[in-house]
Amino acid sequence: MTGQTIARRPNQLFRNLNAKIASIPMILTAVVIFLGGTLWTVVYSFTNSKLLPRLSFVGLDQYERLWAATRWTVSITNLAIYGVLTLIFSLVIGFLLAALMDQKIRFENTFRTIFLYPFALSFIVTGLVWQWILNPEFGIQSVVRALGWTSFTFDPLYNADIVIYGILIAGLWQGTGLVMCLMLAGLRGIDGEIWKAARVDGIPTWKTYLFIVIPMMRAVFVTTLVIIASGIVRVYDLVVAQTSGGPGIASEVPAKYVYDYMFQAQNLGQGFAASTMMLVTVAIIIVPWAYLEFGGKKRG
Repeated sequence: MTGQTIARRPNQLFRNLNAKIASIPMILTAVVIFLGGTLWTVVYSFTNSKLLPRLSFVGLDQYERLWAATRWTVSITNLAIYGVLTLIFSLVIGFLLAALMDQKIRFENTFRTIFLYPFALSFIVTGLVWQWILNPEFGIQSVVRALGWTSFTFDPLYNADIVIYGILIAGLWQGTGLVMCLMLAGLRGIDGEIWKAARVDGIPTWKTYLFIVIPMMRAVFVTTLVIIASGIVRVYDLVVAQTSGGPGIASEVPAKYVYDYMFQAQNLGQGFAASTMMLVTVAIIIVPWAYLEFGGKKRG
């Protein structure tokens, strides 16, 4: 058996050789550009680079300034609020919509297209649309007041205390449709016999979903979670289109902080430090996911 195993290895090495050769440029691009660029950013985050990068090391000074800056702490707080609520609401709403669509309703294709359509729009378009909708002069507040409720107030984008929730509304409107489609694909993969068995045993529908269907959709939930989380960390366009970080700095997010310091304030060292912290955040998300997805399979 050992000799056969050794003999198979060269054959496996040369299997699909054309495909492996064709993938070399992509691998080199990933290694040189992504990995190289990441290391370059981390190294220069410890320097005093301004308009141009320079190897003038200052230790952890950039990180100390970063965490001492009110704008950065506001950005992190906003990202935490936006991220947690986006994860919760998009998963819950997306799953509920998918469960309704899975009932073989009429005009399913039409409803699915309507729910998914916002995802086809860019964040800039979505941000501008919701900026108009939430504008107190001619948006929801104006319409409700025109109907007779003159004391009604709804201006989240102009209120520093709740502005992040106005951005959250636009983000959910755009992204929930994709979550619904992913969940619907997972539900359609559940064997119909499971539903029949649950009905025969007299198990209520909500218990069937909660204790049978959802655990079977673990892989779908994990994948959806990673997709949503990666979008949360790099949220930028939506904020710029809706509020440009205002009122004041009330709706700042880390991605906007990085952009402003690198391309407007001409402080590359500070921008590199902020982007490195964003990289750490992404690693915190990706590493557990990779462990759950691949570590468990390897043990199995």
